[in-house]
Amino acid sequence: RLKKQRGHIPEACTVEDVRWKDIVSIIGKDVVDKAIEDGEEFDSPFPFKSEVELEVKAISSNGEGLAQSDEEGARPWVVVIPFCLPGERVKCRVYKNDRMHSLSDFIQIVRPNPELRDDERVKCQYFSKCGGCQYQMLSYETQLAFKRNVVVKAYKNYSDLPESSIPEIQPTIGSPLQYGYRTKITPHFQAPPSKIDRTGLEAQVADGTKPHWLQIGFNVQGQNKVFDIEECPIATPVINKAIPEIFENVVKTIHTYKRGATLLLRESLDTSVDPDPSDTSKDKQVCVTNSNASIRERVGGFLFEYLAGSFFQNNNSILPSLTSYVREAISALYPDPNDPNHPTHLIDTYCGSGLFAITLSPDFSTVAGIEISADSILYAKHNAKLNNIAPEKMSFRKGDAAEIFKSVSDFPAEKTVMVIDPPRKGCDDPFIKQLLEFRPKVVAYVSCNVHTQARDVGKILRATLDVVEGEGKKYVLESLRGFDLFPQTAHVESVAILRLV
Repeated sequence: RLKKQRGHIPEACTVEDVRWKDIVSIIGKDVVDKAIEDGEEFDSPFPFKSEVELEVKAISSNGEGLAQSDEEGARPWVVVIPFCLPGERVKCRVYKNDRMHSLSDFIQIVRPNPELRDDERVKCQYFSKCGGCQYQMLSYETQLAFKRNVVVKAYKNYSDLPESSIPEIQPTIGSPLQYGYRTKITPHFQAPPSKIDRTGLEAQVADGTKPHWLQIGFNVQGQNKVFDIEECPIATPVINKAIPEIFENVVKTIHTYKRGATLLLRESLDTSVDPDPSDTSKDKQVCVTNSNASIRERVGGFLFEYLAGSFFQNNNSILPSLTSYVREAISALYPDPNDPNHPTHLIDTYCGSGLFAITLSPDFSTVAGIEISADSILYAKHNAKLNNIAPEKMSFRKGDAAEIFKSVSDFPAEKTVMVIDPPRKGCDDPFIKQLLEFRPKVVAYVSCNVHTQARDVGKILRATLDVVEGEGKKYVLESLRGFDLFPQTAHVESVAILRLV
């Protein structure tokens, strides 16, 4: 029998914690609490490496199947299995036991759920081996429905808000491209084994002969082990066309590497051609591999340039829908420009190279973007000029987002919209405290992690929950919607619109 593993309690809003919330919802909180009280929460009925057949009861917010034994008298326990769906019977192999659950490797589908699964939809030869995609066997409509439910659960589990404070969550906005959309991939490989004769290796790879131990690609699902790829169907055609030559260069130079490395392949408009925001006739897509090179891309009628190694959304096809939605959701609150409450100022926090500041700028007289990265600020200023936005209208200011309110003290809070687009960890408490002191008229919270967004929105709303409406001091959540920037995966991004009433 496997020795008990006294696992750690996962940090809030992490992948492990999100999974734990789903596990508790299946087993039942009272049952979990009793098992913990009795000291039995690590007493797994499944030994290490045991192979079992189980019934999948639900799908987690991470896209994993959550299965339980259907044997009479079986103790409450969940087995987490990738690449399977509710209603399916699955064979799996347990590789780790933790609190009230086990993690397992997928072996095979014993009995599929034909109402959900259609393996003819799968377009990747590595699906069920690669950890990148979870949902290729599903219809796209079902993927979007699953992702809406992720947003629902996130606000239920992390916002600590009464149901009456959460509006009906709107259907998830889909991506125009469901394959061939990803404009950036980062394959990796390991260094040559230490015992390899590098002189002999150099001679071996000179003609492009690949050593048997060299794998260039992505990690096997659930393992720190790289496997070879020849293509990535969710990546753009330009990137897939570039893969063979780039990988061949790795093979020919592998003897020079003392450690493993991660490759960058990023699609860009050809920056050698003079840019014109209004003319797409000369657009030519290329694949960039230098992280210090400039990337150029269009978002609707706007042009953006940024460092290849910096952050920018990886699905260009949905960005016009995302930025238009944010713009329209804000303007819908105050549709009459003559309304004295109509916002005139915009602050874009965590602004990067200026995506929201620039795309939302037509609706505001004064715009400021705040960013901690000096390189991103330079590109944001360049992008404002590239899109013919006057410097007296738009400024970009370097600074930690936690202290942005000091740099925008000239902005009237009652006339200001604030866009928040933080990293996955969300906003820290000092930032939220300052936001509540500044009290912008509208907050548009764009998030790549709906769980931390739910936590942060909950903190903002709870701080003013008991305030009487009509005094301009109470925040309400006007709308909440998911966006599918990564089709075929379990990931969903979300936009929350808050208003001071």
